[in-house]
Amino acid sequence: MAEIDLAQNASLRQLIGVVREAAANKTALRISGGGTKDFLGGPLQGDVLDTRQLSGISSYEPTELVITARGGTPLADVEEVLAAKGQCLAFEPPRFEDGERGASTVGGMVAAGLAGPARVSQGAVRDFVLGATLLNGRAEVLSFGGQVMKNVAGYDISRLLAGSMGVLGVICEVSLKVLPVAPATLTLRFDMDQPSALRRLNEWAGQPLPLNASAWWEGTLVLRLRGAQAAVSSAAQKLGGEVIPNELANAFWNGLRDQRDEFFTNAQAALAQGATLWRFSVAATAPKLALNGAQQLIEWGGAQRWVVSDAKPEQMHAAAAEARGHASVFRGRQHGSEAFAPLSAPLLRIHRQTLQAFDPAGVFNPQRLHPALS
Repeated sequence: MAEIDLAQNASLRQLIGVVREAAANKTALRISGGGTKDFLGGPLQGDVLDTRQLSGISSYEPTELVITARGGTPLADVEEVLAAKGQCLAFEPPRFEDGERGASTVGGMVAAGLAGPARVSQGAVRDFVLGATLLNGRAEVLSFGGQVMKNVAGYDISRLLAGSMGVLGVICEVSLKVLPVAPATLTLRFDMDQPSALRRLNEWAGQPLPLNASAWWEGTLVLRLRGAQAAVSSAAQKLGGEVIPNELANAFWNGLRDQRDEFFTNAQAALAQGATLWRFSVAATAPKLALNGAQQLIEWGGAQRWVVSDAKPEQMHAAAAEARGHASVFRGRQHGSEAFAPLSAPLLRIHRQTLQAFDPAGVFNPQRLHPALS
C-alpha cells in the first residue's frame, strides 16, 4: 500500500488554523472522533474539533507487521484490512458502537488507552504504538517514534499519548504493531467461587500455559486459550473444565470486549437506579474486594475488576488502596474529583509540567484526564 503524505493534507492545515486561533484566544477545544467514549473521563468542554476529516490508512506492510493510519480513521476499517491478511490488533480495543453513536476511531482508541480481554497476555495499547504525529496546543505538528521498535529513543512520547484523553493534542496519525491471528483458540468454563478463581488464575499464570484471557462472574470462571494447536490442546487436557463451542465463545468474548455482555447489561439497569460502574486496577494477587453486596466482574487474571455499587467514593478508593491499586468511575453517577483516582504530589507535578510543554494555553480537553489538571 502506497504511503500518503500527511503534511500535504488540507484538512490538517485547517485544523492547525483552528488550534492556532484557539490558543491565541485561550478558547477550549474538545477533540472528538466518533464520540463513542464521550462518557469516559471528566466533563466535555469546549468547541468540538472533529478529527474524522483526518481519515485513511497511510501505509500497511503485512510482512513488517505494522500499519499506519490517520487519527480519524474508523477502527472497523483498520480491523477489516488486517483481517484480510490474517492479522489483528492483539490488545482487542473496545469499540462501544451501538448504532446511536459514530464509529470508534484510531485516534480515540489510542487516546482512551483501553484494551479488551487479551490485555493481560498481549499488553496494553501503549505497547503497540510505534510512532505518532501530534498537533499540539502550540499549533505545531510533531512526529515521534517511527514504524519499527529501534526508532524509539529518548522520551517515548508516542506511547505517552496512550490514555492521555487528548489533553496533549490531536493524534493526527499513528503507527501500530500488529500480530498474526493465532492458529488455535479454545474457551473453557469452570464452576468456581471468587476466592478459588483468583487463586487458580495466579497459579496458572506461573505455568507455561497459552492463557490469553479470563473472566469471572457469579460463580463462573471462563478461560481463553490461544496459540499453537499443540499448546492449546495440551493445556486444555491439563486444565480440564467444560469446552465452550467456538461460536458461543466468540460471542461472549466480543460482548465482553465491547461491554455488551450480560454483566454490563445488568450494570446499565443498576446505573439507571443511581448506582455507579467502577473500574478497579489492582494487583492480580489481591484477594476478594471487601465490598459486600456489590456486583463484580473480574478480568485480566485478577488485575482488572469491574464493580457496580452505590457505595460512597471514599469506600471504593479505600478498597482499591487495600488491594494495592486504584479505582475510578467508568460509567454512571459522577462525583466530581472523587470519581478519579487521587494523584500523588509528585505525579501531579509531572502531569502539569507535561501539559505545560504540549498545551500551555490549556486548549485541549480541559479536565478530561483529571480534574486536578486545570
